[in-house]
Amino acid sequence: MPRRSSPEKIGRIEDHGGTCHLVHPPLAIYEEAERLAGRLGGHYMNYLAASADAVRASAGGEDDIGHVLFERLPAVPDWIVVGAGSGGTATAIGHRTARGLGETRPRLAVVDPENSAYFFAWAYGTTDYMTGMPSRIEGIGRPRVEPSFDASVVDVVIPVRDAASLAAMRFLHSTTGLKAGASTGTNLWGALQFVSQLLRDGRKGSVATLVCDDGDLYPSTYWNDAWLDEKKIDVEPGTEALMAFLRTGVLEPPPR
Repeated sequence: MPRRSSPEKIGRIEDHGGTCHLVHPPLAIYEEAERLAGRLGGHYMNYLAASADAVRASAGGEDDIGHVLFERLPAVPDWIVVGAGSGGTATAIGHRTARGLGETRPRLAVVDPENSAYFFAWAYGTTDYMTGMPSRIEGIGRPRVEPSFDASVVDVVIPVRDAASLAAMRFLHSTTGLKAGASTGTNLWGALQFVSQLLRDGRKGSVATLVCDDGDLYPSTYWNDAWLDEKKIDVEPGTEALMAFLRTGVLEPPPR
């Protein structure tokens, strides 16, 4: 697993009897996992590639995330906003919207953190783009485009700065009491951008996103001010932008 994984995640695996083999840089994970499987007489699952087949196999079924999402929504939203790790969630939702939902087809946006390959690959129209850099937002962002990500079903990919993701994560907790992690913060920042655009255009509509990670997994990182200082991540500009959004309905990007 990535060397940057939170100590709490590593601890949970070890509590269940697992052994964590920490790897850096992130692109070395694939080769190292296969090497370990061969040396230990194990099986290299290659789940990031295999998940592409799983997404296709589950399409339209009751366990399909797209099916579950739309079954629970009271109305078809204008936008759905999700992050991409393996890309499977975005692809499953995109395939569901492509099959149609009555007269309205929601558009799908993927939010992408710093150092991830998805935004650049989508912008340049390629699946071969690699950053070689790890994402600081656990659960989403990859140094390469994974096989289960189908860009053809995505309307737009939006880059989100890590400071904005963490500001939105904390904003969610302060305004709702819901303690989620940073990938949920990335989703929320993107979703509020679309809410802001609807208001600017004078349109009524809705935006759906996912609360996808547990904030209690990150007490030593995302919820730790000393960690933010060490990483030189300033959440104050993003927090101020979000508070201004509550007053005005307009979400301005924080200064770099």
